[in-house]
Amino acid sequence: MDPKRTVFHFYVILKWVEPTVWRRILVSDDATFWDLHVALQNAMGWEDEHLHVFRAPHPQTGDAQEIGIPTQDLFGDEKPCQAGWEVPLRESFRQPGDRVEYDYDFGDGWEHEVVLEAISEVAPRTRLPRCLDGAGACPPEDCGGVGGYEELLDVLRDPTHEEHESMLEWLGGPFDPTAFDPKKVRFDNPKLYLSRMMRDMRS
Repeated sequence: MDPKRTVFHFYVILKWVEPTVWRRILVSDDATFWDLHVALQNAMGWEDEHLHVFRAPHPQTGDAQEIGIPTQDLFGDEKPCQAGWEVPLRESFRQPGDRVEYDYDFGDGWEHEVVLEAISEVAPRTRLPRCLDGAGACPPEDCGGVGGYEELLDVLRDPTHEEHESMLEWLGGPFDPTAFDPKKVRFDNPKLYLSRMMRDMRS
């Protein structure tokens, strides 16, 4: 009989946004921060068009460390960002209640809180990652951050607004900020995703 798999139960919330946008996902405990990044993009509904970073306490020192996509462009005493595909989640998530910050799109400044709610075992053939539940549609990419998103929703609520039709055209159709169905979430393969990114960076 195959041994069961150990999984992390994560609760993820997009901060400062109304209606509230949150997800509950399962991720294998042997995953890396890169794997979690891809899972978060898919579960939240982002399109990975911008940079990201995790901010997590260092497992030995407790000092803040950044995990994401390394860059050679450092300023002053800025510390290098660790490659997410080289850092296992186990370093930062050891017991329920552990949490990290996940920032996406440094221009719009989308801040997420990722909380480990539980560690459990699942059947060996369970497909991971997996989205268990959630609420709220992810804001559209490049809508201007929290403030821009609030303005977008105000325009959509008012059919008489002078920008109502142009906003619908920009969105590609109606937008329901409360819509979310966990059954519709599809997860990309993080290894293939990483290979494509590396290839694009070299070209």
